[in-house]
Amino acid sequence: MKARIDAIIQREQAEYLDRLLPSSTGVLAEMEEYAAEHRVPIADREVALFLEITARAINARRVLEIGMAIGYSVIHLARAMPEDGLVVTIEPNEEMIRLSEDYLSRAGLRERVRIERGRALEVMPNLTETFDIVYLDAVKEEYIAYLDLAVPMLREGGVIIADNVLWGGQVAGEVRSPDQTASTQALREFNQHLVRHPQLLAEVLSFGDGVGYGVKIK
Repeated sequence: MKARIDAIIQREQAEYLDRLLPSSTGVLAEMEEYAAEHRVPIADREVALFLEITARAINARRVLEIGMAIGYSVIHLARAMPEDGLVVTIEPNEEMIRLSEDYLSRAGLRERVRIERGRALEVMPNLTETFDIVYLDAVKEEYIAYLDLAVPMLREGGVIIADNVLWGGQVAGEVRSPDQTASTQALREFNQHLVRHPQLLAEVLSFGDGVGYGVKIK
């Protein structure tokens, strides 16, 4: 879900950048409306577009997504890939899977997506593919564990992307409510782990709700 518009950068800059993006249409616009109405966490538009740009830039053919929700990011990733490309996405919630399958079918992309039902930390050890991109957007307290499982699956030169790593600005400031303490601390630790990972060249980017971005170098 969208953080307060000036949580990461100054409000004037945030509003300008938001105006630059063209409005979504069709299925994507419908998904954004559904997510806002039902408080379903999906990637910010600029983050979803960044995923699509990255997938196109590196000619991704295999992508692993951890945390599908209603499939908003999946559509951006899948449409950036060739017809024989595949997004493997992990999601434990059957209602989210049902909604996603409908949206993916209507977008004409269902055949490019394999949905793995279950919790990511239980599913990931059973995956055998090598991936060009791994995208993290699930339980924040589990991000370090996701990363440690994902790096061996990533090809050299492949990209790891993690969403919400600035957590509404809380990782750099005060936690706004007690129920955010564990996730905020987990993301602070994850950011340190990411940028110092010996197999990655990585940094944290200040758009959306903060994006961790790394390339596997060995």
